[in-house]
Amino acid sequence: MGKSQVTLKYGKGKTSVTLDTNNLIQVIEPLEIEVLDEESEIVRALNDPIGTPTLYEIASQRKGPKKDLHVVVIVSDVTRPTPTKKLLPHVLNELRKAEIPDSQITMLFALGIHRPLSKAEMKELVGDDVFNHYRCINHDDNKCIFVSTTSRGTRVYANEVVLSSDVRVCLGTVELHYFAGYSGGYKSLLPGVCARETIESNHKLMLQPNAEAGRLDSPVREDLEDAGQLIGCDFIVNVVLNAQKQIVKAVAGDPIRAHREGVKVVDSMYIVPITELADVVLASAGGSPKDINLFQAQKALDNAKHALKDGGTIVLAAECPEGLGEKVFERWIHEAQDKQELVDRLDYAFEIGGHKAGILAKLTQKADVYLVSELQKEIVERTFLLCSRNLEEALQATLNKHGPNARIIVMPFGAYTLPRLQQKSIKGADKTNREVHR
Repeated sequence: MGKSQVTLKYGKGKTSVTLDTNNLIQVIEPLEIEVLDEESEIVRALNDPIGTPTLYEIASQRKGPKKDLHVVVIVSDVTRPTPTKKLLPHVLNELRKAEIPDSQITMLFALGIHRPLSKAEMKELVGDDVFNHYRCINHDDNKCIFVSTTSRGTRVYANEVVLSSDVRVCLGTVELHYFAGYSGGYKSLLPGVCARETIESNHKLMLQPNAEAGRLDSPVREDLEDAGQLIGCDFIVNVVLNAQKQIVKAVAGDPIRAHREGVKVVDSMYIVPITELADVVLASAGGSPKDINLFQAQKALDNAKHALKDGGTIVLAAECPEGLGEKVFERWIHEAQDKQELVDRLDYAFEIGGHKAGILAKLTQKADVYLVSELQKEIVERTFLLCSRNLEEALQATLNKHGPNARIIVMPFGAYTLPRLQQKSIKGADKTNREVHR
């Protein structure tokens, strides 16, 4: 019987474990596509936007004789892998060509419900030059203004800086999202720069059918795009990254049409066919920033469950240096007496942040979940997960449960990849997710 060493990203480092090859079904990894020159790819996208004029043309036309045109550039926070530092110089060059003064351009960090960024974190994300020459601010939930109501009943309150700006630009990354279908596009606006009440109303739609990864007909995405159109965005610059966080595709222009071009690339790279379900799924969230806290790392569990047999076991490697990561999530965890209480609470008292506690509890009703992290054992156990000191210990526990012939799937990039069980070869049955795209 052969041996195979599996190495997984863990925070900014790595961790490893040795498996018997006879146990291993497959390693689910993204499709690697050719990495182009990143700078050239960004410039290409800006020069050839989809569905809009160039950003230079938009800013110039809006400016006209007006001398005080205000531009807001909405950028990702530390929980997202968006290479903002690479994108911004080219975006700002377009605005510079349109003769927009630096003093009239604001960098707004799209926090959603995440914590505010420190000055040092802002500087790291945008670069020293941008931080020193432009206004850089955190989204403030207390400074939101009512805009309108979506067709699904979400009352939209958006950041006053966005609403008072003449040109709105959103930077982001297109990747799979466990209930919004995909990130990117209008998602920079909702949840990025909306009030908690708005985010909560939108996120509650995750309890409806189709609210899952890889679906453009997710009610959450449909609602956030409705809200995004009410708020207004003039131009997006989104990228698709490979597993090494290199840019393999840049798209720019209309928040929906450009976004959909990014989605096509994401599907080809990150929706991975599997031939059978596993007894055990061994996963990493993909390292930092995807495992910065448990609130973020949970996304890997949501993907991993699609590769798991009923009653199976997931082992997740996620460093979680910032702990649980969200105040309401933490409160729900500490208030719960048992799993069922959290699951029930999703229906009768849905609360953004707490929703992930309910989702975790629902998963642990169907599968054992071992967490290898830096969290204290008592904290892990409060989340109804099983605590392991390392991958070897967790793997041995799973073999004790499922037997020495347990079938294992490995997901080194759990937060990024979506396993899809292939249909049997029945004519017309082998349908893929792309058929649900609008």
